[in-house]
Amino acid sequence: MTRSPTDTPSTADNTAAGRLPVAAAILAAVCFGTTGTAHALLPIEVGSVAFGAARIVFGGALLVLVWVAFARRPRSTPPRTHAAKLGRPALVVAVVVGTIGVTAYQPFFFLGVERNGVAIGTLTALGSAPAITGLLEWAIHRRRPSARWFLATIVAAAGVAVLSGVTGGGIGTVSADGLLASVGAGASYALYTLCSKALIEHGWTPLGTMAALFGAAALVSVPILLTTETAWILTAPGALAVAWLALVNTVAGYLLFGYALGGLPASRVATLTLFEPLTATLLGILLLGESFGPSTVVGAALLVTGLAILVVPKRIDRREVPR
Repeated sequence: MTRSPTDTPSTADNTAAGRLPVAAAILAAVCFGTTGTAHALLPIEVGSVAFGAARIVFGGALLVLVWVAFARRPRSTPPRTHAAKLGRPALVVAVVVGTIGVTAYQPFFFLGVERNGVAIGTLTALGSAPAITGLLEWAIHRRRPSARWFLATIVAAAGVAVLSGVTGGGIGTVSADGLLASVGAGASYALYTLCSKALIEHGWTPLGTMAALFGAAALVSVPILLTTETAWILTAPGALAVAWLALVNTVAGYLLFGYALGGLPASRVATLTLFEPLTATLLGILLLGESFGPSTVVGAALLVTGLAILVVPKRIDRREVPR
């Protein structure tokens, strides 16, 4: 039996639709990767804790405002997986745990960087996040990540290691509590990624999900921000930086992140967002005049290779195509 002429466009449409969440995850990582450059471009001294708290407070508040402005009636379409069977108490737990993950990521990350430096701190936090996400997803949903995901994550993490400078030597003594803090940042990322995925699978919109988690985290982060120096926010450069953090880094980034979670497993999204350190590296070279050498090229190549393993579609056996 020959294939109907309508089969090919349908297959092409499905393939294109399947690539949109992948593109969204990578674009989200690009948005996330601008944080360090925005901080470095400030002509005034601003602490990392204050900068991170401002991102959550103003970005979370803006996400809530966007949700209020554009929210419609709850979707009537049924949830798509077994996560839909979550009752109200489980949904509350998902929101609370997700909020804790969003709030805890910043202090854990900055503590790890403070104890062990930017290289090890960033590598441990970003490198551990996809692995912890995949393992938790496996434990909770009994869905073992594919061998392809394991290979892609290992190669991409190796790329992050080379980019971070850890492989260049000269690191010095590593602080155990700093490593624990960095792993805590990776675990925090995993928590809010999985909780976001559960809420979206239950039927929440990506906008509603991100507004709930980041709006709650903004309330928790207000006292943290107020304990730091806040005068910089009222300056022209500070206000521009906060606007960028809120609009691009948080609202655009996490709406894309939520859309990606709606179409991909949480473990895959977590690995794809490893594009963040590559973005930060490229921005550092292009906008901040940072130098680069062979390790930058090798690290970028490894990272892109790892992501390509995950992104490039598998070859389809023609015998499996409907006829």
